[in-house]
Amino acid sequence: MSETNSAAAETAPAATETAAPHRYTAAMAADIEARWQDVWAAEGTYEAPNPTGDLAGDPALVARPKKFIMDMFPYPSGAGLHVGHPLGYIATDVFARHQRMTGHNVLHTLGFDAFGLPAEQYAVQTGTHPRASTEANMENMKVQLRRLGLGHDTRRSFATIDPDYYRWTQWIFVQIFNSWYDDEADKARPIDELVAQFESGRRTTPDGRPWSALDAVERADVLGEYRLAYTSDAPVNWCPGLGTVLANEEVTAEGRSERGNFPVFKRKLRQWNMRITAYADRLLADLDALDWPDAIKAQQRNWIGRSEGARVDFPVGDAGAITVFTTRQDTLFGATYMVLSPEHELVERIVPAAWPADTHAVWTGGHATPAEAVDAYRKQAASKSDVERQAEAKDKTGVFTGAYATNPVSGEPVPVFIADYVLMGYGTGAIMAVPAHDSRDFAFARAFELPMRCVVEPSDGRSADPAEWDDAFASYDAKLINSTSDDIALDGLGVADAKARITDWLASRGIGEGTVNFRLRDWLFSRQRYWGEPFPIVYDEDGVAHPLPESMLPLELPEVDDYSPRTFDPDYADTQPEPPLSRKQDWVDVELDLGRGEGVRRYRRETNTMPNWAGSCWYELRYLDPHNSEKLVDPAIEQYWMGPREGQPHGGVDLYVGGAEHAVLHLLYARFWSKMLFDLGHISSVEPFHKLYNQGMIQAFVYRDSRGIAVPATEVEERDGGYWHQGAKVTRVLGKMGKSLKNAVTPDEICAEYGADTLRLYEMAMGPLDVSRPWDTRAVVGQYRLLQRLWRNVVDETTGEVTVVDTEPGEETLRALHKAVDGVAQDMAGLRFNTAIAKVTELNNHLTKVGGPVSRTVAERLVLLVAPLAPHIAEELWRRLGHTDSVVHQDFPVADPAYVVDDTVTCVVQVKGKVKARLEVPASISDAELEALVLGEAAVVVAVGGATIRKVIVRAPKLVNIVV
Repeated sequence: MSETNSAAAETAPAATETAAPHRYTAAMAADIEARWQDVWAAEGTYEAPNPTGDLAGDPALVARPKKFIMDMFPYPSGAGLHVGHPLGYIATDVFARHQRMTGHNVLHTLGFDAFGLPAEQYAVQTGTHPRASTEANMENMKVQLRRLGLGHDTRRSFATIDPDYYRWTQWIFVQIFNSWYDDEADKARPIDELVAQFESGRRTTPDGRPWSALDAVERADVLGEYRLAYTSDAPVNWCPGLGTVLANEEVTAEGRSERGNFPVFKRKLRQWNMRITAYADRLLADLDALDWPDAIKAQQRNWIGRSEGARVDFPVGDAGAITVFTTRQDTLFGATYMVLSPEHELVERIVPAAWPADTHAVWTGGHATPAEAVDAYRKQAASKSDVERQAEAKDKTGVFTGAYATNPVSGEPVPVFIADYVLMGYGTGAIMAVPAHDSRDFAFARAFELPMRCVVEPSDGRSADPAEWDDAFASYDAKLINSTSDDIALDGLGVADAKARITDWLASRGIGEGTVNFRLRDWLFSRQRYWGEPFPIVYDEDGVAHPLPESMLPLELPEVDDYSPRTFDPDYADTQPEPPLSRKQDWVDVELDLGRGEGVRRYRRETNTMPNWAGSCWYELRYLDPHNSEKLVDPAIEQYWMGPREGQPHGGVDLYVGGAEHAVLHLLYARFWSKMLFDLGHISSVEPFHKLYNQGMIQAFVYRDSRGIAVPATEVEERDGGYWHQGAKVTRVLGKMGKSLKNAVTPDEICAEYGADTLRLYEMAMGPLDVSRPWDTRAVVGQYRLLQRLWRNVVDETTGEVTVVDTEPGEETLRALHKAVDGVAQDMAGLRFNTAIAKVTELNNHLTKVGGPVSRTVAERLVLLVAPLAPHIAEELWRRLGHTDSVVHQDFPVADPAYVVDDTVTCVVQVKGKVKARLEVPASISDAELEALVLGEAAVVVAVGGATIRKVIVRAPKLVNIVV
């Protein structure tokens, strides 16, 4: 029996259960929830005032602390929401409600990241305009989200496809295009200031000619080397079968497209780029002040990949020099060959007409000439993805170029190869190979019978002859050997000293210098698609790019008949992208007066569109001032909500919640745009998001038949210790929830069965917010019963009358109340909603156990405790208790310390039979409260390590044993 069906068997469905006239049922919940949602919308209950206009002249509002709370942008999928999607939205809503009740002016809203490939694919398949399908999907999601009672300021909502929004995305692009990074000032500055330096002669042009002697094309080329947004012939993943360039993440390890399984080739194409590498050091340094998970910071540091080393030039005859970056310049005497990326620009220039006389047969790949060998290998490498090219386990392949470089320290000739394990996107696209001390170089040298020289003395007992080794010897602690020439001696030095000496030596001869390198590459910003922001760029007859003036923004997408890019023979790499916009000639070719004093001229528009990341790089700013048509954001409003303050030196959103899958790309790009806008004086916040919190994932069981095909979870039966679908046995594994896996449960189903407040409580009670957890429909009823007991403690189910009394509660109840208030307040502030619910449950159960009418003092505080978690029932009970104002803006209860103090004992926590934690807990703690407390403890979460918890044995207050 499926989880969904078994819920109906074990407990009567909430929607159809027999009820007293005024019992809290699903039908009553639906009425209460719809009614209060209408009231909140009509009264603007969740509207957050801004410091200008709304707040101006109101000292009480101005004095309130602010709190800006954000969820990561949702994409409006046609499948709508399943119960896993709202986990983060409910969590931020609970936190936002608690912050309002503690006196904060809270900004909490939600928009839609609505450009992207799915809508375009649907348009290609059906002919439906992407805007039509996207807007329909957004309306469906808005209905689903509203039903959950989310307290969003709907005045501030928008979608990235709104022209009023992407007008400012285009405006930001123009600011980036019109800026350069001044290394001396360590900030972005307007490009006009760079032009002024060239005009005055303070900065010389590349060829030394005066700026006035350069024509327009030459000037554009010079400035293009500085602009933060620029075009270049970048190596990209070109998929002729799809007619578009793909991101690395869209290419499989086999070098084929994830969508369609077409071959993908490495090609150099003219593309827009963002010079994010200019900000690499600042992106690294500013991580330290952010309140982000350590794992996310580590991923960003690794992606940026800062490494200190040296640039070294290896002369190659008349072709110039091959420049490499190495972090082990101390091993330069051990460099016995070089490897270039197949895409390296020097390859064509260094390849001779014939093989040198001493060329080894294994170096040639069986080709008659170096040119044939290089051409064949380049085509082979172009069919592989970067992931496949760098796989450690793969056989090392390559081919000799026929050229030799000169080792600058020894003067020895070293053969130059091309090999696919060297990527153009990393370092300089060239390496000096020291096979004795690098495992990849060692394997390559063995495969191609290349010499090895030991220059770092082995400290593991092996000999100094690499011919006797099974692998390279790598060490940063050993001494240098075999590293002395007439000009320099490194023998006997440690690695650090040898690095310093060789770096100085290289610099003194002008053949190298100490430098810092980054793994981070500039951001490829072009997509050959229709459904994206058009670039606000036109090209003149000389091919020079010009930004559109602000008065011409937004540049809106034109209507087209065909949304798909032109596709080609999948195996024919020598093709060029033809994006859908390129076929709209009356839009592409235009006559414009750009206000540059040149009058009307003919121009050609850019036919690529921006990637879907563009709109999400700055959306936090638009939430602040969504209807401003004059500025990106009012400076006073931005300063109020996001400006630097105590504890937040870089400013930013107070709490940003979303999935860890965005650890690098979205977060890195948004940080880059914030820093650029800060440098140019448009905003006061250096960072977009001060505190980041990654929620876990709601998982579900996936059932697969003998073919490995997912079958509907609702049709699976559990019997005889196995799982069966239509009479055939199926397997069960815990995985993601989704339509394609046929295990999705929609929030609409749960709301219809139990009510939105029950769904909210269940998702928050499932476990710690940052830990993934399995969905179990059978368990939802537990939170539904909690709300029914809460209702009965205030309302008579038969008469509908409020039953509270105006007498003071006894000391035991007061102690239970204030302990709950104290604990829930701390848990709310720490996003520990599961343990907050456990404390509310404990208090509610205490009142039920005591029996009799509940004191008004206790009932009102209990309703206020519940309000952030289950706002609809709380609002209803608050009004029934005689109040005329909304519970949303009431003060959160404050505990009396005299009733909170209690004797404590040490609770021992065992996981898999081993002690993993000791907690000081109140002697009177209940089993349920102790279990929730333990499961939220960080050390316990680590010890469980994501394993499925089979049983939790609680012996309050001294012992908890967790069986996994």
